[in-house]
Amino acid sequence: MYYYLPHLREYEDAIFPNVIFGQQRTGVSLVMGIPTVKREKQHYLINTLHSLLYELSEEQKNDCIIIIFVGESFQGMGSHQASSHSFPKEIQSGVLEVISPPASYYPELSNLKKTFGDSEDRVRWRTKQNLDYSFLMLYAQPKGTFYLQLEDDIIAKPGYIQSIKSFAAEQSQEWMILEFSQLGFIGKLFKSGDLPLIVEFFLMFYKDKPIDWLIDHLLWVKVCNPEKDAIHCEKEKAKLRIRAKPSLFQHVGIYSSLAGKIQNLKDKDFGKNVLHKVHNNPPAKVDTSLRTYQQYTLEKIYKGKDCFWASAPVAGDYISFTFLSPLKVEKYFFRSGNMEHPGDKLFNTTVEVLPADEMLRKEVVDNGSKFNYPATKDGYLKIGAFENGIAEGSINQSIGKIQAIRLSVNSDSPVWAILSEV
Repeated sequence: MYYYLPHLREYEDAIFPNVIFGQQRTGVSLVMGIPTVKREKQHYLINTLHSLLYELSEEQKNDCIIIIFVGESFQGMGSHQASSHSFPKEIQSGVLEVISPPASYYPELSNLKKTFGDSEDRVRWRTKQNLDYSFLMLYAQPKGTFYLQLEDDIIAKPGYIQSIKSFAAEQSQEWMILEFSQLGFIGKLFKSGDLPLIVEFFLMFYKDKPIDWLIDHLLWVKVCNPEKDAIHCEKEKAKLRIRAKPSLFQHVGIYSSLAGKIQNLKDKDFGKNVLHKVHNNPPAKVDTSLRTYQQYTLEKIYKGKDCFWASAPVAGDYISFTFLSPLKVEKYFFRSGNMEHPGDKLFNTTVEVLPADEMLRKEVVDNGSKFNYPATKDGYLKIGAFENGIAEGSINQSIGKIQAIRLSVNSDSPVWAILSEV
């Protein structure tokens, strides 16, 4: 590294991150790396993290790490501190880390040779990007078995971790890259043991070409015979670079980290995300005080036809399900947010049930609840609450039959709300 970046001989500590949130976890199966910098118009990182963490089991969370690499100095990190505030549990548990390199890690980038018709700004941008990837990969290398390269403006398919592990386990031949997206450097899986070689190659040519070109050249060096034609070369490279379909990651960003650059890149192999989950719910009348957005009605999510989407809830808002016939309810499950809008969750919202027995309701109102559940003035029992977008639990069967279930919003929300599973 010092040979290719000789200025580091004067700054030996520059290869170590100077800012870290997280627990520096090691020994996992999968390490995911996400480089990010401040963008001029729109930030995508929080939604990307919501998407990656969406529906992960505790077992999966315990066997992976997501490393956010902030490619700017500590002073420029303000906009990225939000990731630590939005995901305190994930940082505390060790599944999420945020790192930043010392400013002295970067060499002088002002007198770079212009190549391939790129502007001076673009050459500087892609050169720094190569250095960012290299730092991130070397930091991630000792932490796990596999390393997955991602970007900060993507969404993931549900079950992506299991799909990646299954596809890797299926490979009978030696491989160097498994691709889970056809775009750029998104969704590229490497064996951690290969990363030192890959990074050394990047650093040899970091000033010359973009990262996705360099990885292709590395494959050429490894397997292509100069005495044979390009068709033979492509066949040989395809043995080391294996594409999985359908894609597991979709690019959603429009505004690039290169100022002024617009990129409407979409992966055609990604397909459509399933944005709601179907359940066979008992007949009920549904009602809400929330303002429904377009065709995304409460009735549709209850019947499993689409998600429910509404503008930002305020304190006092409710969503209710009144059963046509009172019935015994053993368990309940509500999921807010979905893969495309993972931040549109219900916050500070309680789950309440209305006992069908009118005598019991009157007793609850007059004397309080005898079931260790707080009671409302109109006879409902508060049996649970949303936590990180989900409300689930069992219902005390001694309450008897239930007439209605209500979700009550207790404070104003800064975001819209989606129900994707009932």
